[in-house]
Amino acid sequence: MSMLHEDRLFIGGEWQAPKSGARLESIDPSTEEVWATVPDAGPADVDLAVAAAREALDGPWSRLTATRRGRLLTELAALLERDATSLGELESRDNGKPLRDTVGEVRRAAEWLRYYGGAADKLQGDVIPYRPGAHAFTRLEPVGVVGAVTPWNSPISLYAWKLGPALATGNVVVLKPAEQTSVSALAFARLVHDAGLPPGVVNIVPGRGAGAGHALVSHPGVDKISFTGSYETARQIMRSAADGLKRVSFECGGKSPHIVFADADLERAITVATHSAFRSTGQSCSAGSRLLVQREVYDEVLDALTARAERIRVGPALDPRTHIGPQTSAEQLDKTRRYIELGLDEGGRVVTGGGRPLGLDRGYFVQPTVFEGLANGSRLAQEEVFGPVLTVIPFDTEEEAVAIANDTTYGLVAGLWTRDVGRAHRVSERLQAGLVSVNTFRPVHWTLPYGGYKQSGLGRENGLAVLREYVEVKSVVVDYGDDAPEDPFAD
Repeated sequence: MSMLHEDRLFIGGEWQAPKSGARLESIDPSTEEVWATVPDAGPADVDLAVAAAREALDGPWSRLTATRRGRLLTELAALLERDATSLGELESRDNGKPLRDTVGEVRRAAEWLRYYGGAADKLQGDVIPYRPGAHAFTRLEPVGVVGAVTPWNSPISLYAWKLGPALATGNVVVLKPAEQTSVSALAFARLVHDAGLPPGVVNIVPGRGAGAGHALVSHPGVDKISFTGSYETARQIMRSAADGLKRVSFECGGKSPHIVFADADLERAITVATHSAFRSTGQSCSAGSRLLVQREVYDEVLDALTARAERIRVGPALDPRTHIGPQTSAEQLDKTRRYIELGLDEGGRVVTGGGRPLGLDRGYFVQPTVFEGLANGSRLAQEEVFGPVLTVIPFDTEEEAVAIANDTTYGLVAGLWTRDVGRAHRVSERLQAGLVSVNTFRPVHWTLPYGGYKQSGLGRENGLAVLREYVEVKSVVVDYGDDAPEDPFAD
């Protein structure tokens, strides 16, 4: 395939060259070859994008009805769905996720936008019974300019997650995609233009974290930051946002416990546990990377899960036979390899995997890897690898399962398998996670609020709950009484 060159940023509804002229290279993780280049925005470009967003906020966008905003989101959704295959191909070359997954993610992103298109004119304030002679009510108004900073593992999905609620509530957005996977962001920008959104409502500035990213989160003209990524970066963003008291919402990953009790439907549980650990090559914030198995079925579950892991086809992202692709970057592959070595150093045993798949001489590939023999306090069981590495840990009692599950600094997703209805409710109530699933895992959906406890983040994505993250609540009191007000200074 020929090299793809993108040389313009999307600012104020127009395509503009970056002020510095700098560029970023995108490496195809299946081949380790540069396949595309994109502009590398800097602080000056972010200034222009924020100014364009502010002008749009104060201009035609603010005069559109909520219903009209919703229709524009619905139109953008239709364009995403129309171009799902071509966008999926860009995504697969950019981040290494198999084509069948990326095309599906683009189609689901369209559903996210449709959902928020429908929600745009359903959000309303309240009438408050304040006192006779006065009409008191609340208005829900946009926060303003939103800086959206997205990760490299599921780019187009996260564009929809952030733009949907932000635009539905009347905000404007400056989007800074991950520097490793920015190609699809510029393709997305063309759809924003074609959907008819007013200039400046969405601005897209690919760039490095230390350049465009820092400039955006610290910019005085930005009112809110929505970020998905590591908690270390979230801490830096919070410090940068502190001077302006910006609103922030963070989704910062997890080390998700997936609990299998002995009374579970083991066939279903093992199938889902395998998928939850290795989907997207483990590069998912909600990967079920700690599998807790009741001791009386531990050997049975471990053997069956190992057999399933060994039949996963690892291969190039564009190969239709591929189940999971490469890691997105050499850096991420090196990180995963270091954690595999660390697990061995900590006394763990590799049940399967741990190396490079046979026949794949190039690309950032690693086998699905299953560890056992590690304590929950080990680094491999505590730290987010973001690779296809699963730690299997036995437990004896319900109390022990809950204690192990909660013994982590994260709290994004948790799951459990049981036929006992009472246990399902007891354990769900006690698990410290923003999303708990019973007899399934990670049912992420546009209707379900999603976010974390502890270091997994602040605030929520998705569902109607996220709309409150993007509005200011204004109380208004109109006094219509005829009585003269009491003059406290009369005497």
